Amino acid sequence: MVKARAAHAARMWLRWCSRAVVSANNGFMTLSKQWYANQAARSFRTSPAPREVLAFHQAVPGYSPTRLKESPELAADLGVAKVFVKEESERFGLPAFKMVGVLWSIYRALSARTGEVGRTWSFDELADTFGGKLALYCATDGNHGRAVAHTAALFGLSAHVFVPSTISEAAKNGIRGEGAELTEVQAPYDDVVPRADAAAAADPDGQLVQDTAWEGYEQIPAWIVEGYSTIFRELDTQLEDAGVTCPDVVVTPCGVGSLLQATVAHYRGDDRPVDSLRPSLLSAEPLDAGCLVESLNAGGRVSVETGSTHMAGLNCGTVSTIAWPLLSGGVDAAVLVPENEDIAAVNRLDELGFDSGPCGAASLAGVHVAFANAELRESMGVSEDSVVVLLSTESREANPLD
Repeated sequence: MVKARAAHAARMWLRWCSRAVVSANNGFMTLSKQWYANQAARSFRTSPAPREVLAFHQAVPGYSPTRLKESPELAADLGVAKVFVKEESERFGLPAFKMVGVLWSIYRALSARTGEVGRTWSFDELADTFGGKLALYCATDGNHGRAVAHTAALFGLSAHVFVPSTISEAAKNGIRGEGAELTEVQAPYDDVVPRADAAAAADPDGQLVQDTAWEGYEQIPAWIVEGYSTIFRELDTQLEDAGVTCPDVVVTPCGVGSLLQATVAHYRGDDRPVDSLRPSLLSAEPLDAGCLVESLNAGGRVSVETGSTHMAGLNCGTVSTIAWPLLSGGVDAAVLVPENEDIAAVNRLDELGFDSGPCGAASLAGVHVAFANAELRESMGVSEDSVVVLLSTESREANPLD
C-alpha cells in the first residue's frame, strides 16, 4: 500500500513538472526554483501573539469559532493518517478569514489615536469618538478590502478601497456592498498599494490599513498579524478535542506572507515548551506569483512579476518586510501551485462538503505538490502516520471560479 501511494505521488510529480516547464518558458521561474526546503526550521523560535487577542474577538458580537472538520477521504488521497480542514468560509459575517486581523488592527489603531495609553476602549466609545471623522484606506485583491470596509461601517467610519481592475466582479461588488468607495487601478496589486498609501497621506483624516508592511509602515500590519492568531488558538482547542496534541504538517496559502507569519509565530512561539512537538510548516503560492519561493531560494526578499491567477488574494509580488524574518527562519517548505491543480482542489473540497475558494484550496493543491516530491516529503518528515491541517482561507462566494 505504501509503495503504491509513493508511485502515485511520483506520477503526479512528473505530470506537474511537465506543466511547470511551460510557465518557466513564459519567463516566470525556472524549474529548479519552484520549491524550497529548510530542515532547520523546526528549531526556529520567535515571539507569539498576545493571548488577549482571542479574548478580544470572543467579546465582539457575532463571534464564533470557524469549523475544523476531519476528512478521511483527503487522508486517503494523501497517504497520511488524518487530514483536518480549518474552514474560514465565514468570519463575522464575511466569507474569508481577514476580519480577525482587520478588527484587531483597527481597534488598536483607533485606541492609539486617542492618546490615552493603557485604557481599554469599548466599540461604542471608539465609534462615538471617531465616527464620521475618519476615513480608512487600503489596497486589496478582494477579501482584505471588504473586511476594512465592513469594520469601518461598524465604527461609523468611511472607507476607500483601491483594487486591481482584474479582480472578479463578485469581489468588487462585495466591497461596494459594505458601503465603501471603490477605485479600480489598471495595475497589479503591488502597484495598487502605493496608490492607496498616497490617497491616505493626502487626507488629513485618513488612515491606511494595509495587510503588508514596508520600511516606515509596519505597526498596523503587525497588529493585523496578531489578529490572525485567533485562528490558531481556536485550532489548538479543536485539535485537542479531536485527540490530537499537535499536527505534523500545517499548510498555509501565501500572498505577501502575513497569514503565514502568524502561522510561524504560533507554532514557533517561545511560549511553547522546548520539548513540545512542532509541525512542519508548508507554504503554497500561485505558480505565477511565487515571491516567497523566489525570495527563500535567493536568500533575501526579491520581487517577482505576477501573472494571472484565480487565486487573486495570493497574486502578490513582494513579501511583507515584517513577515520575512519569520518566514525565512521558520518555514519548512514552500511550493508553487499550478492553476489547474488549484481548480482541481476547489472541486475536490466541494465534493467533500467544504466551502473553499481558489485561495483557500491552495492549501490542498500545495500539499499534493509537496507530497509528490519525494525529497521534499522526506525533508518535512511526512509518513503514513502524519496528521495534516489545511487552512482554507475563503469561501467560494468570496472568489467564484466562474
